[in-house]
Amino acid sequence: MLNSPAVLRAIESRHGPFRRTSVKRYSRVFQALDGRSLLKIYVGIDPAGRRRREVEAIRGGGRQGLSVPTVLGTGTESDSAWTVFQMLPGRPCAIETLPAVREYLDRILALSDQLHRPAPGIAPGSGWVPHHRDPFTHRGFLLRQLSPRCRLLPWWADLAELLAPIDSHPVVRLHGDLKPEHLLVDGDRLHVVDWEASGRGPAVADHADVAFHLARDLIYGRLPHWQLPEDVIRRLVLSGSVLAWRLLLWLDRRRQEDITLVPPGLIHRFATPNRPIATWVLLAQTISSLRARGVPR
Repeated sequence: MLNSPAVLRAIESRHGPFRRTSVKRYSRVFQALDGRSLLKIYVGIDPAGRRRREVEAIRGGGRQGLSVPTVLGTGTESDSAWTVFQMLPGRPCAIETLPAVREYLDRILALSDQLHRPAPGIAPGSGWVPHHRDPFTHRGFLLRQLSPRCRLLPWWADLAELLAPIDSHPVVRLHGDLKPEHLLVDGDRLHVVDWEASGRGPAVADHADVAFHLARDLIYGRLPHWQLPEDVIRRLVLSGSVLAWRLLLWLDRRRQEDITLVPPGLIHRFATPNRPIATWVLLAQTISSLRARGVPR
């Protein structure tokens, strides 16, 4: 939380009062009582950097023609940071039924056409604005998001080797967290929210994020993953090695012991080329097995 009551009072005097609506590991979200704005407080890992990246991506997305929330105010305070966003209308995308899954993928693919335009002259890295510490390869950008302990695990060298081919992909601007609830359907318009995981990298990273969230949420939810027809699965732009990375990123951010549950040889099985259906089945089977072993969503 913000440490200064005076700062909170100043924010509320302009944009509030607020009531808390969600508590996550690295953020707290409050909604204004008049329904016009949201206050997001960043806590934990690099709150000032995450605030800066989200604000820069939202402003850049607006210039790119995307429908994004207006930033009404933003700042830092001691070990936390905050942003107040305009509250946007619309309903979040859902995936509880097969028609809903199809609609979600329709919107993702249309958004990808608009969002993932090549951005020549910039290096991969976190956020939409380059930083002097950014890596120079897609592989480096993805690997740096895993915690240092992963370097000591048996699959690290395999993952680093199998990610090498994506270094030749164009650099594009990424949302970084294209889960259904971050897409708000407002009639014929689509609003895109929650940009703190934004970055610059290969488009397949965003597509892997979509495929992972779809598989995980189906398995932890109501619609069995095996009910997805092959034509739906083939619409996903899958890179097996990047999908393996996304699965590992999820495990790395769960309980400390969960990252050790990766079966031997799994990375190589994901990286088998040109097998989208088999890759999807492997992803679903792996997540199902991890859920059965108690890994939280």
